[in-house]
Amino acid sequence: MKQVFEYILVFVAVAFFAEDAIAQTTKWREIHKVKRKETIFGIARDNGLTVDELIEANPEMTKPGYELKKGDFIYIPFPSKNIDTQANTRPVKEEKASKDADVDMRNREIRVGVMLPLHDENGDGRRMVEYYRGVLMACDSLKQNGMSVDIHAWNVPEDADIRNTLRDKDASRCDLIIGPLYSKQVKPLSDFAKAHDIKVLIPFSINTPELYSNRNIFQVYQNPNDYNEAVISRFLDKFAGYNTVFIDCNDTTSKKGIFTFGLRRKLETKGRPHSITNLKSSEQAFAKAFSTSMPNVVILNTGRSLELNVAFAKINNLTMNRPKLSVSMFGYTEWMMYTKYNLDNFYKYDTYIPANFYTNPLSAKTARIELKYRWNFHADMMQALPRFAITGFDQAFYFIKGLHLYGKHFVGAKGVVGYTPIQTPLTFERVGNGGHQNRSILFVHYTPGHKIETIYY
Repeated sequence: MKQVFEYILVFVAVAFFAEDAIAQTTKWREIHKVKRKETIFGIARDNGLTVDELIEANPEMTKPGYELKKGDFIYIPFPSKNIDTQANTRPVKEEKASKDADVDMRNREIRVGVMLPLHDENGDGRRMVEYYRGVLMACDSLKQNGMSVDIHAWNVPEDADIRNTLRDKDASRCDLIIGPLYSKQVKPLSDFAKAHDIKVLIPFSINTPELYSNRNIFQVYQNPNDYNEAVISRFLDKFAGYNTVFIDCNDTTSKKGIFTFGLRRKLETKGRPHSITNLKSSEQAFAKAFSTSMPNVVILNTGRSLELNVAFAKINNLTMNRPKLSVSMFGYTEWMMYTKYNLDNFYKYDTYIPANFYTNPLSAKTARIELKYRWNFHADMMQALPRFAITGFDQAFYFIKGLHLYGKHFVGAKGVVGYTPIQTPLTFERVGNGGHQNRSILFVHYTPGHKIETIYY
């Protein structure tokens, strides 16, 4: 009886769609009954479609609150004719692999391996699963531009010997390996990549010595000294003609001295005007640090919110009594976590925040990728900075498109890919005779006109 009842349901569903299905025989390939745990992303992938193609065929998916459920019937359209749908993210067959092993990757699918802790046992695993989902979404977007990706993923937790993973025959076929997350796994992966001429993208906070000897290594992480030197250089360019006001915030735990001391030395060397005051100074002494004849840019020697709030209170009092005084603020990445309480002050004081990532919550791009993530994986992204799924999307899109355009000659230099990141900019430079290190920074600018702009360097 149960089987007969199921057939009746199928018949009713098909009858419901019959009129459209007959009228659109050249558009719909079939009607699919959703199974348990299936997702929009998975159904699109398994049918050689992009997520957008599947959604276009099923407009109800765009309605607020839509949720794909077991037993739903959805249209499966024919894939776009100008896109190769056979090699999207599915494994390449052995016979095909032997046939095109030596074909330039610019004329075939890009083979990507992901070697990260992909599990649900701790925070590292959950963050990397979200990152990997972003990689998958990038592959789907690239497909819309005619690019194919053969992707393999391996769970490589902290206690794993990555050499066991590297014994998998698919590992040696990769054009790009993304990983690892842990420093101890870098050397064996680096040696393997050098032997097989595979590019390695190290996506997170590892500063590896292999960077200086392996030309195939791409290290995203910038050590604090390099990063601060880059920010200081951009600061000097941006704020030429300003009086720089340093405010000592009496924070004995602060590690911002590496930046403020370095900047002060550069200002002294160049003979640029600057002054020092203290958060506990009297109003009169505090005011003396500010120039009345040129614009001022203020820098605190801490990134903490408590001292920032006190500094804004003192500056508000100062500018209320001296309305012609020109004051801008130059902050730290941590300040982006305080926008809920300080956004108006950020706008008021023309604030610049240096960072190597930024997600604009009001951006249409941000809203779209968050919505697609929710559709594909039935979950929201973690509330973290940076957003791991968007990091995975940006990094994968940048590298896969770069390899598609330049093949083995891709070096990740500025402007070669033509991709505007949603969150994470990438600009690589070769380190000596070794690999490539990310040098990108950005300034998030909160303008007095209540707009947020991102300035990339």
